[in-house]
Amino acid sequence: MASQAADASTVGSGMSRREFLYYIWGASMALFAAQSAGLLVWFLIPRFREGEFGGTFTVSIDDLPSVNSEPANFPDGRFWLSNLDTTQPNELMYQANDEPNPIQGVVAIYKVCTHLGCIYSWTPTNNRFECPCHGSKYRLDGRRVESPAPRTLDRFRLAAVDDAGNVLAEAEVVDDFIAPLSLPAGTTGIRVDTGFRKKGPSQELLCSFFGNCP
Repeated sequence: MASQAADASTVGSGMSRREFLYYIWGASMALFAAQSAGLLVWFLIPRFREGEFGGTFTVSIDDLPSVNSEPANFPDGRFWLSNLDTTQPNELMYQANDEPNPIQGVVAIYKVCTHLGCIYSWTPTNNRFECPCHGSKYRLDGRRVESPAPRTLDRFRLAAVDDAGNVLAEAEVVDDFIAPLSLPAGTTGIRVDTGFRKKGPSQELLCSFFGNCP
């Protein structure tokens, strides 16, 4: 009689003790798996400190090169800073035939050639960036002068900040590329975000406009 009562109780409840324990065990395993996955994602997400490549670098306005002069090199951040103004052209920076508007402002240029990833450098004797690996050449703003580079040099996002670190202006993304940033009054520093990079566009070689392509 007692066994029949227990069986009736089990049937009436709709779930046996064994099934209940299975459900508890399954829920525990699911919770453990979710926690483990969350910890793994948190571990894999890159976290970069100020002044570390992949993070932000704040450059004093005093370290900014003058307009259309040789770029400033920041090896820790893997970028160059160029200060541009095609309304004051010289042999370093000038306006090409397919550039309808003046190019004015500061750009942060990634130090890796767009051909095969070599590290290029600024060549003062030729007034341009040159890659030692395969001969790609670029203008002061990173635009291609000569191939085999398939596109303009990549750029990092940058912002103008004041003494308190307040952002006064940010570079805009135009046609999926980072435009030069004109620095407003009160700017004391330039914040470069090396974690935000935009690939340079494919543009006609500058040497073709001047008939001096090899």
